[in-house]
Parts: sequence; C-alpha cells; structure tokens
Amino acid sequence: MKKLGFGTLRLPLINPGDVKSIDQELLNRLVDEFMEAGYTYFETGWPYHSGCAEDACRKAVVERYPRESFCLADKMPTYNLKKTEDFENIFSEQLKRCGVEYFDYYLIHNLGARTYKQCEELGGFEFLRRKMEGGAVRHIGFSFHDTPGILEKILEEHPEVEVVQLQINYSDWENIKIQSRRCYEVARKYNKQAYQHHGAGERRRTCLCSRRGREAHA
Repeated sequence: MKKLGFGTLRLPLINPGDVKSIDQELLNRLVDEFMEAGYTYFETGWPYHSGCAEDACRKAVVERYPRESFCLADKMPTYNLKKTEDFENIFSEQLKRCGVEYFDYYLIHNLGARTYKQCEELGGFEFLRRKMEGGAVRHIGFSFHDTPGILEKILEEHPEVEVVQLQINYSDWENIKIQSRRCYEVARKYNKQAYQHHGAGERRRTCLCSRRGREAHA
C-alpha cells in the first residue's frame, strides 16, 4: 500500500460557511485521481463535517469502487462515549453510513490520559478485540494526543494494538508540548505501524484535498 492516505476531515465545500455542504462532485473527482495514482487508503471519522463525512465517503468511494480495491479506516469517537453500549451503537451506525460490512482499520479516536481512563472503564479495547475476532474489523489501533509516557503506558498494557496514529509534522517534531519525535520513537520501540496525521507545517490531516490546496477549497 502506498504511503499516502486520503483523509475526510476537510473536504471541498459548496458553501464555505456550511461544513455539511460537501461538494460531492468535486470529491468524486479527487477520489478518482487518488485511485488512478495507485493510492488506496481512505480515512473518515464520526464527527467530520458535522457527521456528513462518512456518508460522503460512501458515495465517493464505496459506491463507486470494488470493496477489495481500497482500504477504509474509521474511528470510535471517545467524546461521545457515556456507557458501554455506546460502542456498539456508534459502530453499527458507522458501518451503515459507510456502506460496508467491515473496516480495514478501526481506531479509538483521540486517546490521551483522560480518554484512555474512560476507554478502559467502558471496555473499549475489549470491544475492538471482539470486532476483529468477528471479522468486522481487520486491524485495530488508536489516534493519540498526549505525552510519550502515556503512549508507552497504553502500548505496554495493550500489545494487541497494531496501529498508532500520531500528530507528526516538521514544526512539531521537537515541539515541547506535542513531542512528535519522542512519540514516534515509542511507537517504533513497540514495533507498531505509525501513521501520520496533521500535514507537514500546517497541522492538518494528510489528505489529497489539502495537498491540492485552496483550488479544491479543502
């Protein structure tokens, strides 16, 4: 798999003042160019574009390409979790929104000290394991926003994790708060796949729209 993903955090809009007004026609063309170039990894998320990104991803990718031709990643929103049952309810809705029977990659979104404690109390990692064992998820992981020490604690306690998504770009590599380099080194120490989000110098998620720039209104 080529090492560039198409994120859906910031998609082209018809009305710049309305994050739900996704320009589906333009998005479809961007997806076509991405696929034609040999890239296959797409990432979406529950809250992106006020809940409209997963539907847009379905229309642009799932309904237009064979399922085996692309990889799709989605995330469990920690900030929406109040009780254990929320995991299943949200996950089922995400499958429906995306129009798929399984996710290639499924991550717990935005783990840090506070959200990790909440996730542990509600059984988040056990939920991921069950979904992977049942075939609804192929690979499991989490996106991370905290210190290298917290990251090491999570990876030490959950060796089943395969993927860690980190905020990595040139400006944050030695940033005293974000500590991109040290977090990356921890992920590699535990032999995990480290995926980048927030593009170089812009603190933006890596996606074709941001690479193409302002002409696509990303």
